[in-house]
Amino acid sequence: MQSLSMSLRSSSSANLLLLGSEARVRRRSRTVIVACNSQGESGSSSTSSFLSRTQTYALLKQQLQVAAKSENYKEAARIRDSLKLFEEEEPVLRLRRLLKEAIAEERFQDAARYRDELNKIAPHSLLKCCSDATTLGIRVQVRSVYIEGRSQPSKGLYFFAYRIRITNDSDQPVQLLRRHWIITDANGKMENVWGIGVVGEQPLILPGNSFEYSSACPLNTPNGRMEGDYEMIHVERVGSRSFNVAIAPFSLSLLGDDEGCNI
Repeated sequence: MQSLSMSLRSSSSANLLLLGSEARVRRRSRTVIVACNSQGESGSSSTSSFLSRTQTYALLKQQLQVAAKSENYKEAARIRDSLKLFEEEEPVLRLRRLLKEAIAEERFQDAARYRDELNKIAPHSLLKCCSDATTLGIRVQVRSVYIEGRSQPSKGLYFFAYRIRITNDSDQPVQLLRRHWIITDANGKMENVWGIGVVGEQPLILPGNSFEYSSACPLNTPNGRMEGDYEMIHVERVGSRSFNVAIAPFSLSLLGDDEGCNI
């Protein structure tokens, strides 16, 4: 089966369903969700600095694309070098490297320190750009990617695509009835999105089969996270009650970390 990563990169933008075009319904949630970190002034300042740097990084990537398309190769080379320097000096990328090295070398005290520093300056950076969760035999795998060509950093628009694979590892057929997303941007602004089915379908998934689809999410910040659940039902059980299947949290990030993602 072709990997989700390859599917994402090869999908045309016409096949991406913008969440903004789906019905967005704001309701009072029936559950209490604790998703925001209380930060002091220093933590807030560090987060703002990280946002500023990632916005600069997004602008540089966009400028590189424009320079290359216009065949201004001298400018493209200059911007490329600026991007390389940024990637070498960016604290989040540096701390990620140090964290992985410390874990590999079993220096766990150092690893804890690097993790805490990452959480302070960029809380979303600790999330992978993929997730994998199983509920009652229904497995949900997700992978996200930043879509540079659809983003406009100068206008505060960052476009992310994601691909989802839902696999029925149970012994009964299930049908996906509804979806619920919790979308949080880098400023801690949270939005709940409810809808019927996915991409216009309420798929029936037989045992041993999978259903895959692509969608997308615009953000006003270069980083954020998504999580949620699907409401499903066992179609062959008379009087069966619906149940929720978890979609584990994953990041939406310019500096997404996909190491260890096996989808």
